[in-house]
Amino acid sequence: MKKLYLGLALLLLGGCTGGLRIDDSYRSVSQSSRVQYVVLHYTSTGLESSLRLLTRDGVSSHYLIGDQPATIYRLVDENRRAWHAGESEWQGRTWLNASTLGIELVNDGYRDTPAGRVYQPFSDEQIDALIPLLQDIVKRHHLPLGSIIGHSDIAPQRKVDPGPLFPWKRLADAGLVPWPDAAAVARAQARFAVALPTVGWFQEQLARQGYTTPRTGVLDKETRNVIAAFQMKYRQRLYDGEPDAETAALLLVLNGMPR
Repeated sequence: MKKLYLGLALLLLGGCTGGLRIDDSYRSVSQSSRVQYVVLHYTSTGLESSLRLLTRDGVSSHYLIGDQPATIYRLVDENRRAWHAGESEWQGRTWLNASTLGIELVNDGYRDTPAGRVYQPFSDEQIDALIPLLQDIVKRHHLPLGSIIGHSDIAPQRKVDPGPLFPWKRLADAGLVPWPDAAAVARAQARFAVALPTVGWFQEQLARQGYTTPRTGVLDKETRNVIAAFQMKYRQRLYDGEPDAETAALLLVLNGMPR
């Protein structure tokens, strides 16, 4: 009897571990990567504490780029979910940990001083490491232009990273981020200087970009935060959250660009 039980147990164990057979000879053409976006962050701390935070303390990212030297660390496999986005939304998709890759760059972020908030710049070496990494990710996951975004884009009410010193234009020059034509912006700005659109227009255009934006027609704190997030990417010299003619022109031109 003991031998019979032992034989049954071994049979069940074998069925659990080696008995499952799956035919992989067919593949559907109706499929795509689960990765929809790449979200960029700064760590707000140095390398050692960034590694500790992102590997032990309940948050994570797929990649971390050090500062000196700009080493690329893979902390989470791309087919796994990392905990970097938090409560987030972009283009109507919510809780973006499930559909994004997160890249953290070692950077102290900002410090508040009597003269105002001062951000730390990113090193050229870090961006030189980031760009080929992004190019590789975009190619492998077949991501369209506009898929690389900042934490402040997906959570503008609570996050400002990667901040107003992040060099989005360098990414645009590498073909990774959409960028508005300067002449077209100047023409549109001259028109908007005569008659500025309504707050409701700004809210609609920001939503077309992908931001979660109030649709109240009221210039409230939430709307200002979204405008500031957009300005930190496309007009970094001034990100005061004001709906002015230049911001309107940038939105108009960007929303008219092919995706």
